Amino acid sequence: MTVTDHPALDTTSAPGTPRIPPISDADVVALAAEVGRAAAPFDAGHDRDATFVTEAYAAMAEHGYLRLAVPTELGGLGATLRQVVLAELELGRHSGASALAAAMHLYLTLVQRWRLRNGAGDAEAALRRVAQEGLVLATSGGSDWVCPTTTATEVEGGYRFDGRKGFCSQAPVAGVLSTSAVLGEPGPDAVVLHAGVPMTAPGVRLEQTWDTLGMRGTASHDVVFDGVFVPAEKIMGKRPYGVLAGPLLAAAVHFAPVAAAAYLGVARGAHDEVLRLRTGSDAPGTVRRVGEMAGRLRVARWALLAAVDEVGDHLAVDEATLATVMTAKRHAVLEARAVVDTALEVAGGRAFYRTSPLERAYRDVRGGPFHPLTPEDTLTLVGRRELAPVSG
Repeated sequence: MTVTDHPALDTTSAPGTPRIPPISDADVVALAAEVGRAAAPFDAGHDRDATFVTEAYAAMAEHGYLRLAVPTELGGLGATLRQVVLAELELGRHSGASALAAAMHLYLTLVQRWRLRNGAGDAEAALRRVAQEGLVLATSGGSDWVCPTTTATEVEGGYRFDGRKGFCSQAPVAGVLSTSAVLGEPGPDAVVLHAGVPMTAPGVRLEQTWDTLGMRGTASHDVVFDGVFVPAEKIMGKRPYGVLAGPLLAAAVHFAPVAAAAYLGVARGAHDEVLRLRTGSDAPGTVRRVGEMAGRLRVARWALLAAVDEVGDHLAVDEATLATVMTAKRHAVLEARAVVDTALEVAGGRAFYRTSPLERAYRDVRGGPFHPLTPEDTLTLVGRRELAPVSG
């Protein structure tokens, strides 16, 4: 059975009919490779022009990649968190921008699945829309994190959102933006509201601001809210201002391993390119450097998959889980950067040309440490937990 023929893609089965088993690890990786091969020939152009990876998303729509984490009974492929990580590791080898853009949708799908398991009444409808309508989910979580600058003003029937969100990856194709706004004067007593806002809602405007060092094909433009009405029933949750809790904590624990996999995939692609460039006459030190790249990649992959196995597919949304997955993310993004740096040293001057995939990989992996939690913030979190008094 080919990936594209997997019966999980059939969303026409009548209610109550037997469901097919979830997708296998092998099919997940094959699916990601198929999307990656469709995306790779266009990466240089999108990187040069800072345009969106449209060909990759066309392939994702055709082959069901964005339905990976939707349960099979809702029309998806039923992939586990571990399988989503495997898919992003493979896709990142071929197209870093495609993998990172898709990571934002995939982790939000995982959050909706977690909400469904925990009794959220609106989660099923969102997941069905992803599977059956091709709805693309985007996020503004990287814009202002625990302290949003976007404001929420209470009005009849709901709230008015005003402000600007940056780093909204895949914004050109997104149908819903998972976002937040502060209710009241920003500070310790304020409350942050979380909601999914349709990109077609009156007052939502996309501004094409994405002109960056790396990951240029993600089209992570700004989204402006100008008097956007959000009905009260669309508020997914609340949390204290300045605190990583509630919906944002759920997002963070699902985001970390998926995004880390995309960056580690880029590093694996750089390793592969070095092997492709081999002339057969290895200079002194080359063999050792190639071995170092391979060793770093293996250990980082082990760490990432072990962290996912440790927290499990039905992970707890708490600080312990956050510390586990963020530690793995920190290791993955730093090792990805080290691997790509070494790849350039091995390739030599050929990698200095803009036409080299290694030059693009060098810039793309620089984005990894910027995603919250940053490597330093992760160490602070882990250190604080280590030094906390043991109760009981």
